[in-house]
Amino acid sequence: MNVTASPVFLWNVERGEAEAAELWDAITEQQLADWEAEWIPELFKALQRLRRAGVPRLAWPQSRHWDWRKKTAALTGMLAHPSFSIVCRGLTQGMMIVDNTTKRCRLTDQVGKNLVYVEYVENAPWNRKELFDPPRYRGIGTLLMRAAIEASRQEGFKGRIGLHSLPQADVFYAKTCGMTDLGVDPDPDYSPMHYFEMTQEQSEAFVAKGGKS
Repeated sequence: MNVTASPVFLWNVERGEAEAAELWDAITEQQLADWEAEWIPELFKALQRLRRAGVPRLAWPQSRHWDWRKKTAALTGMLAHPSFSIVCRGLTQGMMIVDNTTKRCRLTDQVGKNLVYVEYVENAPWNRKELFDPPRYRGIGTLLMRAAIEASRQEGFKGRIGLHSLPQADVFYAKTCGMTDLGVDPDPDYSPMHYFEMTQEQSEAFVAKGGKS
């Protein structure tokens, strides 16, 4: 597999400074090995802490059941489902899979137009503020969203993207990303998730501010 690694920067929370990282245009065996050997044990320990603290299960990470090996086996490798990952200090910090052919816009002023649909996106457990205080790095989610926007531009979709949000991420997509919330999708396969869309203008605004909240 030919992988292109582009230089990016994450915010090292403990040090209070930017740290060099890489955005890969793929999810490779290295990412899956990191998920199995590093992400899963850290997530398990974090869930144990939440349980002992009496945190209701509804407040636990809603992506905790995701199996990235199964997801990548089912979707990546197909031209319609490119994938991305962020690596820092040789360790995978976040992953994303998108769909660039099968979804269409729903917003009234662009209904039916092509967009890039974000199938799955996730931070490493130690970068999630609901699990670690403080988290190790910040900026993974915004970098991956910018990668989705760039993928949309390369396809000629002018930065239009869409996704269904896990409820815990609604504020991130609405406030940080500036996407339009179209409400709860009535499709039983997605309910009770909200569907969000980003227009060309919203993507340009997001990129212009550097993906900062």
